[in-house]
Amino acid sequence: MPKVRVGGASRRGLLQGALWLAGGALPGWTQAQQGAGGASAWPAWDGFARQFLQADGRILANEEGQTHSEAQSYALMFALIANDRARFERILRWTEDNLCAGDLTARLPAWLWGRQPQGGWGVIDANAASDADLWIAYALAEAGRLWNVRRYRALASVLAGRIVQEETADLPGLGLTLLPGPQGFVKEAGQRWRLNPSYMPLQVLRRLAQATDDPAWKRLGASARRILIESAPRGFAPDWVLYAAGQGFAPDHEGERQAEGAYNAIRVYLWAGMLDAGDPARAPLLQALAPMVRCVAQLGYPPEAVDSLSGAARGTGGAGFSAALLPLLQASGAQEALAAQQQRLQTLPSRKDAYYEQCLLLFGQGWMQGAYRFAADGRLSVRWKGAA
Repeated sequence: MPKVRVGGASRRGLLQGALWLAGGALPGWTQAQQGAGGASAWPAWDGFARQFLQADGRILANEEGQTHSEAQSYALMFALIANDRARFERILRWTEDNLCAGDLTARLPAWLWGRQPQGGWGVIDANAASDADLWIAYALAEAGRLWNVRRYRALASVLAGRIVQEETADLPGLGLTLLPGPQGFVKEAGQRWRLNPSYMPLQVLRRLAQATDDPAWKRLGASARRILIESAPRGFAPDWVLYAAGQGFAPDHEGERQAEGAYNAIRVYLWAGMLDAGDPARAPLLQALAPMVRCVAQLGYPPEAVDSLSGAARGTGGAGFSAALLPLLQASGAQEALAAQQQRLQTLPSRKDAYYEQCLLLFGQGWMQGAYRFAADGRLSVRWKGAA
């Protein structure tokens, strides 16, 4: 697959140039940190980077050689957790140059990049994905704090403001709500909205509220808490859900399996399990998702999918699903189920070439190994700072 980079520094605006200058150089890097294949503070991240990260900072997310903004956002988080500033900077630079037309302060990242119909390489779909945008803003805010880089903090603030401006809507009876992206999620002349609960990690929303001092983020956190609980009436999160004015939540009629929770929903359990004990949403969310904990305990494995209305489970989830559930099982005090999934991960081979599965493994196992934690206010603590 060609290593393509387009839209270079000539496309940056004056504000972006000022932000780069504000960040200055990155002193104190070791030779290993600067090298494309050098070791970081997290060996599992090094393995992921060797498999999926190109030298220019692009993550290969599938067999077609495409890249999603989600992939770039997760990679930024992993590089930060690993104290890998060299890779962080390359990932950020590629994201800005290729998904933001050279200026992260001017537009949201396009969600899909790859081979275009005419044969070249570039943006395939310019619509943004709000979950990726959230994680990019969060990674920048925390990188700015942990590494003391003002440019990162400034970029985080600008991106967070753009998310509020372009990827939210005031839903009747629900309030200001995060949409999955700027376009395509408002239905029937503003009477229905298509939402994705896995796009709403509460710890990220809390941190951006503090980092930006924008009251909109507290409102987004309040609606997200309701969505996470009310869209899972039987304790199983759906991949997608519709919200209707005056009616509440309903199955997603656009989905192939309308009420099912699988590939997307697994992250709802992951983010919930990683909430700090002092987070006021933790106890009600753990209670709401307790049926999934009981399901895994009874089956001995996570189901591949669950109907969020009937609770009917089907299939057997892979290694990534087991890893994603570890924090929730631990937070719920389900020690036997936790031990069973840890044992399963020791015997069940993961697909080394499966980008999404490897992301779930890094998040879940990295958490269990103490590589990182989220504080009650959403701040990231990391082992290399001695606080995880």
